[in-house]
Amino acid sequence: MCFGMAGKRVPIRRLLTLTFPSEVSNRGATVGHVRFLARRCIHSTALRHTDGVFRGLSDNRLPMPWIEAWRLQQEGKNVASDEARSQERDLTPKKMSDSYHRVVLPLGRDPWLSDTYINSSGHIRLGTIFMDLDALSGIIVYKHTGPGVTTVTAALDRITIAHPLTEICDLEYSGQVTYASGRSSVEITCRVARARDEGEPSKPEDVLLTCTFTMVALDPTTKKPVNIPRLICSTPEEEKIFKAGEAKALAKKKNLKTSLLETEPNDPESALIHKIWLRQLAYHDPNNALRQPTNVIAMSRTQLSTASIMQPQYRNRHQTMIFGGFHLKQTFELAFCCAASFAHARPTFISADPCTFRNPVPVGSVLYLTATIVYTDPPILEEDGSEPKQKDPKNPVTRLHVRVDSKVRDVEHGNAKPTGQFNYTFSVPKDVKVLPHTYQEYMMYIDARRRVRLGDVQDRLDHTDSEIHKLQSVDNINLTE
Repeated sequence: MCFGMAGKRVPIRRLLTLTFPSEVSNRGATVGHVRFLARRCIHSTALRHTDGVFRGLSDNRLPMPWIEAWRLQQEGKNVASDEARSQERDLTPKKMSDSYHRVVLPLGRDPWLSDTYINSSGHIRLGTIFMDLDALSGIIVYKHTGPGVTTVTAALDRITIAHPLTEICDLEYSGQVTYASGRSSVEITCRVARARDEGEPSKPEDVLLTCTFTMVALDPTTKKPVNIPRLICSTPEEEKIFKAGEAKALAKKKNLKTSLLETEPNDPESALIHKIWLRQLAYHDPNNALRQPTNVIAMSRTQLSTASIMQPQYRNRHQTMIFGGFHLKQTFELAFCCAASFAHARPTFISADPCTFRNPVPVGSVLYLTATIVYTDPPILEEDGSEPKQKDPKNPVTRLHVRVDSKVRDVEHGNAKPTGQFNYTFSVPKDVKVLPHTYQEYMMYIDARRRVRLGDVQDRLDHTDSEIHKLQSVDNINLTE
């Protein structure tokens, strides 16, 4: 019996000797060796994709194996794919429909997908969904920009669960460019919904979540922002969507001016800080009968940190940087663990606040993540100094706001850069509260309080009171967390 090897016919005994010289005896290859060879040595090359991303979103994302990109990098050559190299760009205006992309995740039909998308308790792994959505936005943005640019994820707007899943089913990922003024940034709105049969119209209650990514186009060589095609609207509905995107872009700039990094807390916030500080002193005053309750925990004790080296399997299509969706997934899962550690209960996801990716994460660097419980609702004190109570003391529910700070260092640990701040809100079936102590912790507390209150306003605009209560509950039929 002979096998083909490098264009030659090689006897099976010789092939086995070349492959497993120590395992082939003088008496010849056994049947077991032949079976092992057939199982292990004859195979096809796996599809190239970003590890963990659904195959329908990752095909052709990586134009070369990592070893080839590494060799080019060592030689000082450009590792970008041909489509991402500097070339004359077509700035012809485009329609929203030009960038529309749709993919069905056959979660209900393919049980093997549960290994990636379902956790040990039977819930959807939202971190993996977020990772897929970033991959989807990458496909959409290149449909709009065309070749000749490098695009990076710059920001992610607020994410909330519109209609929680109550059963495992096929999911439809879809999205399109919804705002592009012609400058370097572009807004992409993505949606996850229950997939309907071909030709069957979708229903509003099918939508699991909607989110908006902001991508920025850069020149592949200079890494400076470049203009991209502006978006033109074909219908009144598209005009409405475009204006909403424009309003959000202006609101982001306005919010930067009111950040705690730019201005001090306002008068009510300063008064609240003082009241909490006085309560903290009272807890430790031997002449005061008031003692810190067991369900009130110092903020410094809630921290959970990780450090991990960034491997090539999680790189983006530009080869040398880590895929933004993987970064997002890591922060979400750490936030979930932090909430569970704090409450000693399973958290249910409510929302992710807007976040900004400040610096890229290079392949081979070390990513440091630190999660902290920075706010709880009901809080420890209201602005008037009163202690808020649970609506139903027998069945308490507390919202936990988790902040994840991210920074990256090179392996030599000579340089450190912040890569972003990520904020998530979960609900837990416990009555627990967090207590800040230092000035920095008070600023984190006030910032989180602002985010929660702003999110509540947005929720009231988007949902009825009964829908909000349902989304914030910890019902067992909710298969998303």
